[in-house]
Amino acid sequence: MRWLRSIVGCTGSARMSFRRSASVVLMVALAGSACRRQTPAQQAAAPQPLQIGSESVATVQKQEIRTGPAISGELAADTQATVRAQVGGSIVRMLFDEGQTVKRGAVLAQIEARDLQQGVTSADIAVQTAQQSVELAQREVTRTDRLVSGGALSQRDLDTSRNALANAQSQLAAAQARATSARAQLGDTTLRSPISGVIARKPANAGDVVSAGSELYTIIDPSSMRLAASVPADQIGGLHVGVPVSFSVKGYAERFNGQIVRVSPAADPATRQVPIFVSIPNTSGVLIAGLFAEGRVETDIKRALVVPNTAVEGTGEALSATRVSGGKAEKVTVRVGVRDRQTENVEVVAGLGEGDIVLTGAARDVTPGTPVVIVSRDAATTR
Repeated sequence: MRWLRSIVGCTGSARMSFRRSASVVLMVALAGSACRRQTPAQQAAAPQPLQIGSESVATVQKQEIRTGPAISGELAADTQATVRAQVGGSIVRMLFDEGQTVKRGAVLAQIEARDLQQGVTSADIAVQTAQQSVELAQREVTRTDRLVSGGALSQRDLDTSRNALANAQSQLAAAQARATSARAQLGDTTLRSPISGVIARKPANAGDVVSAGSELYTIIDPSSMRLAASVPADQIGGLHVGVPVSFSVKGYAERFNGQIVRVSPAADPATRQVPIFVSIPNTSGVLIAGLFAEGRVETDIKRALVVPNTAVEGTGEALSATRVSGGKAEKVTVRVGVRDRQTENVEVVAGLGEGDIVLTGAARDVTPGTPVVIVSRDAATTR
């Protein structure tokens, strides 16, 4: 009897387990049937998240923002010198070419000095002759003075000899001045560098016949550059010596920095522009004179919440941005401050907080409430 009850008990347990399994299968089947009975319209009503690339997304973050008037102009060496011929003649030799470095005092060129050398020789002879005349006149004054003292000659004779000595001394001084001038002209045939730098121009060559004032070399010191630019008179506020300037030069990837060293006290009456002069360190010699530069005077520098200009739309005070919050797009009203035209960023004063994610460009036109998923550029991660 006991074994029979055991069998019956086991059979009852199996029956209950079977009933529970059957119930689960029935519920799954009903759920599947219900899903199959959904209409296409009902299935389409469930919104699908809109995928937006990370290049159309920006994060509100605190960083440095700079503003100020834009400037442009041509770079020039802060220190340069034009070496010109001091005397006319044929160039005997030119010792340096464009691009070569020279030291201050180095001989640059030599002009034919034959005629000037003859002039120095002639002037030296004239000095010797005048010196002899002075010595002769001096002896005559001494002799006449002795005779006047002995009563053999009158005082008038002594005055005459003294006048002759004065004339001889004047002629000697004139001869010496001519000799000094001749030597100076002879020295001018050798041209030396007035500064240390690099030869930028060499418009003459050996064998050329030049006149006094002809340009032979232009030398620049590339260790410091100067940018001459102009700023509209209505933007002159805040400009003074020492204000930093940031600019770029076509052909260079990096940006360069300098500072204002002079501000003109008068605006151009025709353009109403105020000239300013910017000094730019160039110890590495990267910058080259004559290149065109564009930049900005950084009159205001501060740290603030910023977003790209393309994240904000609207005009005047009616500005808005599209923020991604809780996986959905939402429109928020924002208030902005200064705009950094160099980096194309704008300061956010109100409406957004640090770390907020906003859509930029065409992506900001997403309808508010649309589910959004942000896909990285390589589609490896989503946010």
